[in-house]
Amino acid sequence: MSFAVAVLPIVLLFVLMLAFKMPGHKSALITLAVTVLLALFAAPALGMLPEGTASVGGVVWWGFVEGVLKAVFPILIIILMAIYSYNILVESREIEVVKSQFTSFTDDKGVLVLMLVWGFGGLLEGMAGFGTAVAIPAAILIGLGFKPMFSALVALIGNTVATGFGAVGVPVTTLCNEVAPGGAASAEAICETSAFAVLQLSPLFILIPFIILMLTDRKAVVKNLCLALWTGVISVAVQFVCAKYLGAETPAIIGSVAAIVAIILYAKLFVKSKPRETGEKYGAARTFRAWSVYLLILVFILLSGALCPPVNGFLKTHLVTKVHLPVIDTDFRFGWISNAGLMLFLGATLGGLIQGLSFRKLMVVLAKTVVGLRKTVVTIISLIALASIMNYSGMISAIAAGLVAVTGPLYPLFAPLIGAIGTFVTGSDTSSNILFAKLQAHVADQLGMTGQGSFFGVEGSQTNWLVAANTTGATGGKMISPQSIAIATAACDMQGKDGDILRSALPYALMYIVIGGLMVYFGI
Repeated sequence: MSFAVAVLPIVLLFVLMLAFKMPGHKSALITLAVTVLLALFAAPALGMLPEGTASVGGVVWWGFVEGVLKAVFPILIIILMAIYSYNILVESREIEVVKSQFTSFTDDKGVLVLMLVWGFGGLLEGMAGFGTAVAIPAAILIGLGFKPMFSALVALIGNTVATGFGAVGVPVTTLCNEVAPGGAASAEAICETSAFAVLQLSPLFILIPFIILMLTDRKAVVKNLCLALWTGVISVAVQFVCAKYLGAETPAIIGSVAAIVAIILYAKLFVKSKPRETGEKYGAARTFRAWSVYLLILVFILLSGALCPPVNGFLKTHLVTKVHLPVIDTDFRFGWISNAGLMLFLGATLGGLIQGLSFRKLMVVLAKTVVGLRKTVVTIISLIALASIMNYSGMISAIAAGLVAVTGPLYPLFAPLIGAIGTFVTGSDTSSNILFAKLQAHVADQLGMTGQGSFFGVEGSQTNWLVAANTTGATGGKMISPQSIAIATAACDMQGKDGDILRSALPYALMYIVIGGLMVYFGI
Protein backbone atom coordinates (compact mmCIF):
# COMPACT_ATOMS: atom_id res chain seq x y z
CA MET A 1 0.00 0.00 0.00
CA SER A 2 2.85 2.38 0.80
CA PHE A 3 4.37 1.76 -2.63
CA ALA A 4 1.02 2.26 -4.39
CA VAL A 5 0.40 5.57 -2.62
CA ALA A 6 3.97 6.80 -3.05
CA VAL A 7 3.99 6.16 -6.80
CA LEU A 8 0.71 8.06 -7.34
CA PRO A 9 2.34 11.46 -8.07
CA ILE A 10 4.51 9.93 -10.80
CA VAL A 11 1.56 8.10 -12.35
CA LEU A 12 -0.61 11.21 -12.13
CA LEU A 13 2.03 13.32 -13.88
CA PHE A 14 2.21 10.80 -16.74
CA VAL A 15 -1.59 10.61 -17.04
CA LEU A 16 -2.08 14.37 -17.08
CA MET A 17 0.65 14.96 -19.66
CA LEU A 18 0.02 11.94 -21.90
CA ALA A 19 -3.65 11.04 -21.60
CA PHE A 20 -5.11 14.50 -21.01
CA LYS A 21 -2.41 16.36 -22.97
CA MET A 22 -2.31 18.97 -20.25
CA PRO A 23 0.44 21.64 -20.46
CA GLY A 24 3.47 21.02 -18.25
CA HIS A 25 2.91 23.91 -15.87
CA LYS A 26 -0.69 22.87 -15.15
CA SER A 27 0.23 19.17 -14.81
CA ALA A 28 3.05 20.02 -12.41
CA LEU A 29 0.86 22.31 -10.27
CA ILE A 30 -1.90 19.71 -9.92
CA THR A 31 0.62 16.97 -9.13
CA LEU A 32 2.26 19.20 -6.52
CA ALA A 33 -1.11 19.77 -4.83
CA VAL A 34 -1.85 16.02 -4.78
CA THR A 35 1.65 15.28 -3.43
CA VAL A 36 1.11 17.74 -0.57
CA LEU A 37 -2.18 16.04 0.37
CA LEU A 38 -0.61 12.57 0.24
CA ALA A 39 2.33 13.72 2.37
CA LEU A 40 0.03 15.33 4.95
CA PHE A 41 -2.48 12.50 5.33
CA ALA A 42 -1.42 9.24 3.64
CA ALA A 43 2.29 9.20 4.57
CA PRO A 44 1.67 9.37 8.38
CA ALA A 45 -1.19 6.88 8.20
CA LEU A 46 0.93 4.32 6.33
CA GLY A 47 4.06 4.85 8.41
CA MET A 48 6.13 6.25 5.54
CA LEU A 49 7.51 9.21 7.49
CA PRO A 50 11.19 8.82 8.47
CA GLU A 51 11.80 7.91 12.09
CA GLY A 52 11.95 10.93 14.37
CA THR A 53 9.80 13.20 12.19
CA ALA A 54 8.21 15.69 14.59
CA SER A 55 5.79 17.56 12.37
CA VAL A 56 4.43 16.38 9.05
CA GLY A 57 3.19 19.90 8.34
CA GLY A 58 6.69 21.22 8.91
CA VAL A 59 8.15 18.55 6.65
CA VAL A 60 5.81 19.54 3.84
CA TRP A 61 6.33 23.28 4.27
CA TRP A 62 10.11 23.22 4.55
CA GLY A 63 10.35 20.60 1.81
CA PHE A 64 8.42 23.00 -0.40
CA VAL A 65 10.73 25.87 0.57
CA GLU A 66 13.79 23.77 -0.24
CA GLY A 67 12.27 22.85 -3.60
CA VAL A 68 11.66 26.50 -4.48
CA LEU A 69 15.21 27.46 -3.50
CA LYS A 70 16.71 24.59 -5.49
CA ALA A 71 14.55 25.44 -8.49
CA VAL A 72 15.60 29.08 -8.59
CA PHE A 73 19.22 28.67 -7.43
CA PRO A 74 20.68 27.57 -9.76
CA ILE A 75 18.45 25.61 -12.17
CA LEU A 76 16.12 28.36 -13.37
CA ILE A 77 18.98 30.85 -13.45
CA ILE A 78 21.00 28.52 -15.68
CA ILE A 79 18.04 27.83 -17.99
CA LEU A 80 17.33 31.55 -18.24
CA MET A 81 20.93 32.40 -19.04
CA ALA A 82 21.30 29.58 -21.56
CA ILE A 83 18.32 30.84 -23.55
CA TYR A 84 19.44 34.46 -23.04
CA SER A 85 22.77 33.57 -24.66
CA TYR A 86 21.00 32.22 -27.73
CA ASN A 87 18.64 35.21 -27.92
CA ILE A 88 21.68 37.51 -28.01
CA LEU A 89 22.87 35.78 -31.17
CA VAL A 90 19.44 36.22 -32.71
CA GLU A 91 19.29 39.91 -31.75
CA SER A 92 22.80 40.64 -33.08
CA ARG A 93 22.10 38.50 -36.18
CA GLU A 94 25.36 36.64 -35.58
CA ILE A 95 23.31 33.46 -35.51
CA GLU A 96 23.33 33.69 -39.31
CA VAL A 97 27.13 33.38 -39.31
CA VAL A 98 26.96 30.41 -36.92
CA LYS A 99 24.35 28.73 -39.13
CA SER A 100 26.39 29.43 -42.24
CA GLN A 101 29.57 27.97 -40.74
CA PHE A 102 27.77 24.87 -39.50
CA THR A 103 26.42 24.20 -42.97
CA SER A 104 29.49 25.31 -44.93
CA PHE A 105 31.61 22.19 -44.44
CA THR A 106 28.83 19.74 -45.34
CA ASP A 107 25.21 19.64 -46.43
CA ASP A 108 24.64 16.37 -44.56
CA LYS A 109 21.92 17.00 -41.97
CA GLY A 110 22.84 13.92 -39.95
CA VAL A 111 26.39 15.16 -39.44
CA LEU A 112 25.14 18.60 -38.38
CA VAL A 113 22.58 17.26 -35.92
CA LEU A 114 25.00 14.74 -34.38
CA MET A 115 27.66 17.43 -34.08
CA LEU A 116 25.27 19.71 -32.19
CA VAL A 117 23.40 17.37 -29.84
CA TRP A 118 26.07 14.71 -29.24
CA GLY A 119 29.34 16.63 -29.61
CA PHE A 120 28.56 20.24 -28.67
CA GLY A 121 25.71 19.18 -26.36
CA GLY A 122 27.94 16.69 -24.54
CA LEU A 123 30.57 19.39 -24.10
CA LEU A 124 28.02 21.79 -22.60
CA GLU A 125 26.76 19.05 -20.28
CA GLY A 126 30.26 18.22 -19.16
CA MET A 127 31.04 21.86 -18.42
CA ALA A 128 27.77 23.23 -17.04
CA GLY A 129 24.90 20.73 -16.98
CA PHE A 130 21.55 21.88 -15.54
CA GLY A 131 19.75 22.11 -18.88
CA THR A 132 22.33 23.98 -20.96
CA ALA A 133 22.94 20.90 -23.14
CA VAL A 134 19.25 20.77 -24.04
CA ALA A 135 18.46 24.46 -24.36
CA ILE A 136 21.39 25.68 -26.46
CA PRO A 137 21.67 22.86 -29.08
CA ALA A 138 17.86 22.78 -29.52
CA ALA A 139 17.75 26.53 -30.06
CA ILE A 140 20.59 26.40 -32.61
CA LEU A 141 18.90 23.54 -34.48
CA ILE A 142 15.77 25.66 -34.85
CA GLY A 143 17.97 28.50 -36.07
CA LEU A 144 19.33 26.13 -38.72
CA GLY A 145 15.80 25.46 -39.95
CA PHE A 146 14.90 22.19 -38.19
CA LYS A 147 11.37 21.73 -36.85
CA PRO A 148 10.78 22.48 -33.14
CA MET A 149 9.52 18.98 -32.22
CA PHE A 150 12.48 17.32 -33.92
CA SER A 151 14.92 19.74 -32.29
CA ALA A 152 13.47 19.14 -28.84
CA LEU A 153 13.42 15.34 -29.24
CA VAL A 154 16.99 14.88 -30.50
CA ALA A 155 18.32 17.33 -27.89
CA LEU A 156 16.68 15.29 -25.13
CA ILE A 157 17.88 11.97 -26.56
CA GLY A 158 21.40 13.32 -26.98
CA ASN A 159 21.53 14.68 -23.44
CA THR A 160 21.74 11.30 -21.74
CA VAL A 161 25.02 9.40 -21.41
CA ALA A 162 26.99 12.60 -20.72
CA THR A 163 24.81 13.60 -17.76
CA GLY A 164 26.51 11.13 -15.42
CA PHE A 165 29.63 13.27 -15.71
CA GLY A 166 27.84 16.59 -16.14
CA ALA A 167 28.87 19.81 -14.45
CA VAL A 168 32.48 18.57 -14.25
CA GLY A 169 31.61 15.18 -12.75
CA VAL A 170 29.33 16.27 -9.90
CA PRO A 171 26.78 13.40 -10.22
CA VAL A 172 29.25 10.51 -9.99
CA THR A 173 31.39 12.27 -7.39
CA THR A 174 28.27 12.80 -5.26
CA LEU A 175 27.25 9.17 -5.79
CA CYS A 176 30.58 7.92 -4.46
CA ASN A 177 30.61 10.33 -1.51
CA GLU A 178 27.14 9.19 -0.45
CA VAL A 179 28.27 5.59 0.10
CA ALA A 180 31.80 6.30 1.34
CA PRO A 181 32.65 6.12 5.06
CA GLY A 182 32.64 9.66 6.40
CA GLY A 183 31.10 10.98 3.20
CA ALA A 184 34.42 11.40 1.38
CA ALA A 185 35.19 8.84 -1.32
CA SER A 186 38.74 7.98 -2.27
CA ALA A 187 40.09 8.86 -5.71
CA GLU A 188 40.34 5.13 -6.45
CA ALA A 189 36.66 4.53 -5.65
CA ILE A 190 35.59 7.47 -7.82
CA CYS A 191 37.72 6.25 -10.73
CA GLU A 192 36.39 2.71 -10.42
CA THR A 193 32.73 3.75 -10.18
CA SER A 194 33.18 6.18 -13.08
CA ALA A 195 34.68 3.42 -15.24
CA PHE A 196 31.84 1.07 -14.31
CA ALA A 197 29.24 3.68 -15.32
CA VAL A 198 30.87 4.09 -18.75
CA LEU A 199 31.07 0.32 -19.14
CA GLN A 200 27.37 -0.15 -18.29
CA LEU A 201 26.45 2.60 -20.77
CA SER A 202 28.81 1.41 -23.52
CA PRO A 203 26.18 0.00 -25.96
CA LEU A 204 24.26 3.26 -25.68
CA PHE A 205 27.28 5.27 -26.83
CA ILE A 206 26.65 3.68 -30.22
CA LEU A 207 22.88 3.24 -30.14
CA ILE A 208 22.02 6.83 -29.16
CA PRO A 209 23.99 8.43 -32.06
CA PHE A 210 22.38 5.87 -34.41
CA ILE A 211 18.89 6.82 -33.21
CA ILE A 212 19.67 10.53 -33.62
CA LEU A 213 20.94 9.92 -37.14
CA MET A 214 17.94 7.77 -38.07
CA LEU A 215 15.53 10.42 -36.79
CA THR A 216 17.33 12.89 -39.04
CA ASP A 217 17.46 10.70 -42.16
CA ARG A 218 15.68 7.34 -42.10
CA LYS A 219 16.87 6.34 -45.57
CA ALA A 220 20.64 6.43 -44.98
CA VAL A 221 20.77 3.33 -42.77
CA VAL A 222 24.27 2.15 -43.74
CA LYS A 223 25.81 5.60 -43.49
CA ASN A 224 24.08 6.21 -40.15
CA LEU A 225 25.31 2.90 -38.76
CA CYS A 226 28.90 3.53 -39.83
CA LEU A 227 28.94 7.07 -38.43
CA ALA A 228 27.31 5.92 -35.17
CA LEU A 229 29.85 3.11 -34.77
CA TRP A 230 32.77 5.43 -35.51
CA THR A 231 31.59 8.20 -33.18
CA GLY A 232 30.32 5.87 -30.47
CA VAL A 233 33.44 3.71 -30.26
CA ILE A 234 35.71 6.75 -30.05
CA SER A 235 33.42 8.38 -27.45
CA VAL A 236 33.22 5.32 -25.20
CA ALA A 237 36.94 4.54 -25.49
CA VAL A 238 38.01 8.08 -24.58
CA GLN A 239 35.46 8.37 -21.77
CA PHE A 240 36.42 4.99 -20.30
CA VAL A 241 40.12 5.89 -20.23
CA CYS A 242 39.36 9.30 -18.68
CA ALA A 243 37.02 7.74 -16.10
CA LYS A 244 39.36 4.93 -15.11
CA TYR A 245 42.52 7.02 -14.80
CA LEU A 246 41.38 10.61 -14.22
CA GLY A 247 38.04 10.27 -12.40
CA ALA A 248 34.62 11.83 -12.91
CA GLU A 249 35.57 15.40 -13.88
CA THR A 250 36.76 14.93 -17.47
CA PRO A 251 34.99 12.04 -19.30
CA ALA A 252 32.12 14.10 -20.72
CA ILE A 253 34.32 17.07 -21.62
CA ILE A 254 37.25 15.25 -23.23
CA GLY A 255 34.99 12.55 -24.67
CA SER A 256 32.78 15.16 -26.35
CA VAL A 257 35.78 16.98 -27.82
CA ALA A 258 36.98 13.64 -29.20
CA ALA A 259 33.50 13.02 -30.64
CA ILE A 260 33.47 16.42 -32.37
CA VAL A 261 36.86 15.72 -33.95
CA ALA A 262 35.69 12.22 -34.98
CA ILE A 263 32.52 13.58 -36.61
CA ILE A 264 34.44 16.22 -38.55
CA LEU A 265 37.03 13.69 -39.75
CA TYR A 266 34.34 11.22 -40.79
CA ALA A 267 32.46 13.91 -42.69
CA LYS A 268 35.60 15.03 -44.52
CA LEU A 269 36.76 11.53 -45.39
CA PHE A 270 33.64 9.44 -45.95
CA VAL A 271 30.47 11.50 -46.32
CA LYS A 272 29.83 12.42 -49.93
CA SER A 273 28.32 15.84 -49.62
CA LYS A 274 28.78 19.07 -51.43
CA PRO A 275 29.71 22.00 -49.21
CA ARG A 276 27.24 24.82 -49.48
CA GLU A 277 28.34 28.08 -51.01
CA THR A 278 27.47 30.71 -48.46
CA GLY A 279 28.48 33.64 -50.64
CA GLU A 280 30.80 34.98 -47.96
CA LYS A 281 34.01 33.77 -46.40
CA TYR A 282 34.47 34.57 -42.75
CA GLY A 283 37.87 35.45 -41.39
CA ALA A 284 39.19 34.82 -37.89
CA ALA A 285 37.91 38.15 -36.54
CA ARG A 286 34.36 37.66 -37.81
CA THR A 287 34.33 34.05 -36.67
CA PHE A 288 35.44 35.10 -33.18
CA ARG A 289 32.73 37.76 -33.09
CA ALA A 290 30.01 35.30 -34.07
CA TRP A 291 31.17 32.64 -31.61
CA SER A 292 32.24 35.05 -28.85
CA VAL A 293 29.19 34.29 -26.68
CA TYR A 294 29.82 30.55 -26.56
CA LEU A 295 33.61 30.86 -26.51
CA LEU A 296 33.49 33.18 -23.49
CA ILE A 297 30.95 30.92 -21.75
CA LEU A 298 33.35 28.02 -22.29
CA VAL A 299 36.30 30.01 -20.93
CA PHE A 300 34.44 31.19 -17.81
CA ILE A 301 33.08 27.72 -17.03
CA LEU A 302 36.50 26.09 -17.43
CA LEU A 303 38.23 28.74 -15.33
CA SER A 304 35.63 28.53 -12.57
CA GLY A 305 35.34 24.74 -12.55
CA ALA A 306 37.25 21.89 -10.98
CA LEU A 307 39.74 22.01 -13.86
CA CYS A 308 41.19 25.16 -12.27
CA PRO A 309 41.34 24.30 -8.54
CA PRO A 310 42.66 27.64 -7.15
CA VAL A 311 39.92 29.69 -8.83
CA ASN A 312 37.28 27.05 -8.10
CA GLY A 313 38.27 26.94 -4.44
CA PHE A 314 38.08 30.73 -4.09
CA LEU A 315 34.69 31.00 -5.78
CA LYS A 316 33.18 28.17 -3.74
CA THR A 317 34.25 29.70 -0.42
CA HIS A 318 33.27 33.33 -1.03
CA LEU A 319 29.84 34.95 -1.26
CA VAL A 320 28.07 31.73 -0.32
CA THR A 321 24.58 32.06 1.15
CA LYS A 322 23.46 29.44 3.66
CA VAL A 323 19.80 29.06 4.61
CA HIS A 324 18.95 26.68 7.44
CA LEU A 325 15.71 24.78 6.93
CA PRO A 326 14.31 23.61 10.29
CA VAL A 327 12.23 20.45 10.76
CA ILE A 328 13.93 18.78 7.76
CA ASP A 329 17.21 19.85 9.43
CA THR A 330 19.23 20.69 6.37
CA ASP A 331 21.10 23.67 5.00
CA PHE A 332 20.60 25.10 1.54
CA ARG A 333 23.75 26.66 0.11
CA PHE A 334 24.12 28.81 -2.95
CA GLY A 335 27.35 30.30 -4.26
CA TRP A 336 26.66 33.64 -5.92
CA ILE A 337 29.96 33.68 -7.80
CA SER A 338 30.58 29.94 -8.22
CA ASN A 339 27.43 28.87 -10.07
CA ALA A 340 27.27 28.12 -13.79
CA GLY A 341 24.45 30.64 -14.23
CA LEU A 342 26.79 33.53 -13.49
CA MET A 343 29.37 32.16 -15.92
CA LEU A 344 26.69 31.93 -18.61
CA PHE A 345 25.57 35.50 -17.89
CA LEU A 346 29.10 36.90 -18.01
CA GLY A 347 30.02 35.04 -21.19
CA ALA A 348 26.75 35.91 -22.91
CA THR A 349 26.80 39.59 -21.90
CA LEU A 350 30.45 40.20 -22.80
CA GLY A 351 29.93 38.29 -26.03
CA GLY A 352 26.88 40.44 -26.78
CA LEU A 353 28.94 43.59 -26.27
CA ILE A 354 31.58 42.22 -28.67
CA GLN A 355 28.80 41.59 -31.18
CA GLY A 356 27.82 45.26 -31.07
CA LEU A 357 24.82 45.29 -28.73
CA SER A 358 24.62 47.96 -26.05
CA PHE A 359 24.30 46.96 -22.39
CA ARG A 360 20.81 48.49 -22.35
CA LYS A 361 19.78 46.39 -25.35
CA LEU A 362 21.17 43.27 -23.69
CA MET A 363 19.06 43.93 -20.60
CA VAL A 364 15.98 44.29 -22.81
CA VAL A 365 16.80 40.89 -24.36
CA LEU A 366 17.18 39.45 -20.85
CA ALA A 367 13.83 40.90 -19.74
CA LYS A 368 12.06 39.45 -22.78
CA THR A 369 13.67 36.09 -22.08
CA VAL A 370 12.39 36.14 -18.49
CA VAL A 371 8.84 36.95 -19.61
CA GLY A 372 8.94 34.21 -22.23
CA LEU A 373 9.88 31.63 -19.58
CA ARG A 374 7.08 32.37 -17.11
CA LYS A 375 5.35 29.01 -17.63
CA THR A 376 8.65 27.17 -17.42
CA VAL A 377 9.25 28.85 -14.05
CA VAL A 378 5.97 27.46 -12.71
CA THR A 379 6.78 23.98 -14.07
CA ILE A 380 10.30 23.76 -12.66
CA ILE A 381 9.38 25.12 -9.21
CA SER A 382 6.39 22.77 -8.92
CA LEU A 383 8.39 19.69 -9.96
CA ILE A 384 11.36 20.27 -7.69
CA ALA A 385 9.10 21.19 -4.75
CA LEU A 386 7.10 17.97 -5.13
CA ALA A 387 10.35 15.99 -5.38
CA SER A 388 11.54 17.46 -2.07
CA ILE A 389 8.22 16.75 -0.39
CA MET A 390 8.23 13.15 -1.69
CA ASN A 391 11.75 12.71 -0.37
CA TYR A 392 11.22 14.09 3.15
CA SER A 393 7.82 12.41 3.61
CA GLY A 394 9.34 8.99 2.85
CA MET A 395 7.51 8.47 -0.44
CA ILE A 396 10.61 8.02 -2.59
CA SER A 397 12.08 5.54 -0.11
CA ALA A 398 8.79 3.62 -0.19
CA ILE A 399 8.99 3.36 -3.99
CA ALA A 400 12.55 2.02 -3.81
CA ALA A 401 11.75 -0.43 -1.02
CA GLY A 402 8.75 -1.73 -2.97
CA LEU A 403 10.87 -2.41 -6.04
CA VAL A 404 13.51 -4.19 -3.95
CA ALA A 405 10.87 -6.40 -2.30
CA VAL A 406 9.29 -7.36 -5.61
CA THR A 407 12.43 -8.06 -7.64
CA GLY A 408 14.54 -10.06 -5.14
CA PRO A 409 17.59 -11.75 -6.76
CA LEU A 410 16.70 -10.09 -10.07
CA TYR A 411 17.25 -6.70 -8.49
CA PRO A 412 20.41 -5.84 -10.51
CA LEU A 413 18.24 -5.98 -13.65
CA PHE A 414 16.06 -3.25 -12.16
CA ALA A 415 18.74 -1.22 -10.35
CA PRO A 416 18.95 1.37 -13.17
CA LEU A 417 15.16 1.80 -13.00
CA ILE A 418 15.56 3.12 -9.45
CA GLY A 419 18.02 5.75 -10.69
CA ALA A 420 15.72 6.61 -13.60
CA ILE A 421 12.78 7.17 -11.24
CA GLY A 422 14.96 9.46 -9.14
CA THR A 423 15.87 11.58 -12.15
CA PHE A 424 12.33 11.58 -13.49
CA VAL A 425 11.03 12.97 -10.21
CA THR A 426 13.87 15.36 -9.35
CA GLY A 427 15.16 16.24 -12.84
CA SER A 428 18.72 15.75 -11.66
CA ASP A 429 21.18 12.86 -11.92
CA THR A 430 22.91 14.27 -8.85
CA SER A 431 19.67 14.35 -6.83
CA SER A 432 18.86 10.78 -7.88
CA ASN A 433 22.28 9.68 -6.67
CA ILE A 434 21.76 11.47 -3.36
CA LEU A 435 18.39 9.76 -2.90
CA PHE A 436 19.32 6.21 -3.85
CA ALA A 437 23.09 5.69 -3.55
CA LYS A 438 22.83 4.26 -0.03
CA LEU A 439 19.89 2.08 -1.09
CA GLN A 440 21.93 0.54 -3.92
CA ALA A 441 24.84 -0.13 -1.56
CA HIS A 442 22.49 -1.64 1.05
CA VAL A 443 20.93 -3.98 -1.53
CA ALA A 444 24.40 -5.02 -2.69
CA ASP A 445 25.11 -6.06 0.91
CA GLN A 446 21.81 -7.99 1.12
CA LEU A 447 22.62 -9.81 -2.13
CA GLY A 448 26.10 -10.72 -0.88
CA MET A 449 27.79 -8.45 -3.44
CA THR A 450 30.51 -7.28 -1.07
CA GLY A 451 33.70 -8.67 -2.60
CA GLN A 452 35.70 -8.19 -5.78
CA GLY A 453 34.51 -9.31 -9.19
CA SER A 454 35.14 -9.14 -12.90
CA PHE A 455 32.66 -7.11 -14.94
CA PHE A 456 33.04 -7.64 -18.68
CA GLY A 457 36.72 -8.19 -18.01
CA VAL A 458 37.21 -5.19 -15.71
CA GLU A 459 38.13 -5.99 -12.12
CA GLY A 460 36.56 -4.08 -9.25
CA SER A 461 34.20 -3.91 -6.30
CA GLN A 462 30.83 -5.62 -6.65
CA THR A 463 29.26 -2.92 -4.48
CA ASN A 464 30.60 -0.16 -6.72
CA TRP A 465 29.20 -1.98 -9.76
CA LEU A 466 25.67 -1.90 -8.33
CA VAL A 467 26.07 1.66 -7.05
CA ALA A 468 27.17 2.75 -10.54
CA ALA A 469 23.91 1.30 -11.88
CA ASN A 470 22.06 4.17 -10.22
CA THR A 471 23.71 6.81 -12.36
CA THR A 472 23.39 4.53 -15.41
CA GLY A 473 19.62 4.58 -15.02
CA ALA A 474 19.56 8.21 -13.96
CA THR A 475 21.02 9.26 -17.32
CA GLY A 476 18.10 7.54 -19.07
CA GLY A 477 15.52 9.12 -16.78
CA LYS A 478 16.93 12.50 -17.76
CA MET A 479 15.48 12.05 -21.26
CA ILE A 480 11.88 12.09 -20.01
CA SER A 481 12.24 14.17 -16.87
CA PRO A 482 9.47 16.82 -16.94
CA GLN A 483 12.09 19.40 -15.99
CA SER A 484 14.22 18.55 -19.04
CA ILE A 485 11.11 18.60 -21.20
CA ALA A 486 10.18 22.00 -19.77
CA ILE A 487 13.63 23.27 -20.77
CA ALA A 488 13.15 21.88 -24.28
CA THR A 489 9.73 23.50 -24.65
CA ALA A 490 11.18 26.82 -23.55
CA ALA A 491 14.15 26.60 -25.93
CA CYS A 492 11.95 25.55 -28.86
CA ASP A 493 9.06 27.94 -28.06
CA MET A 494 6.66 25.02 -27.65
CA GLN A 495 4.83 26.06 -24.49
CA GLY A 496 2.06 23.60 -23.66
CA LYS A 497 3.51 20.80 -25.82
CA ASP A 498 5.21 18.98 -22.92
CA GLY A 499 2.96 15.93 -23.28
CA ASP A 500 3.67 15.59 -26.99
CA ILE A 501 7.41 15.68 -26.37
CA LEU A 502 7.13 13.17 -23.51
CA ARG A 503 5.10 10.83 -25.71
CA SER A 504 7.76 10.98 -28.43
CA ALA A 505 10.71 10.45 -26.06
CA LEU A 506 9.18 7.76 -23.82
CA PRO A 507 9.87 4.69 -26.06
CA TYR A 508 13.54 5.66 -26.40
CA ALA A 509 13.87 6.20 -22.65
CA LEU A 510 12.32 2.80 -21.85
CA MET A 511 14.67 1.10 -24.30
CA TYR A 512 17.61 2.98 -22.76
CA ILE A 513 16.72 1.86 -19.22
CA VAL A 514 16.17 -1.76 -20.31
CA ILE A 515 19.58 -1.90 -22.00
CA GLY A 516 21.19 -0.40 -18.92
CA GLY A 517 19.51 -3.04 -16.74
CA LEU A 518 20.70 -5.87 -18.99
CA MET A 519 24.27 -4.56 -18.89
CA VAL A 520 24.19 -4.38 -15.08
CA TYR A 521 22.63 -7.84 -14.70
CA PHE A 522 24.78 -9.75 -17.17
CA GLY A 523 27.95 -7.93 -16.18
CA ILE A 524 27.90 -9.49 -12.72
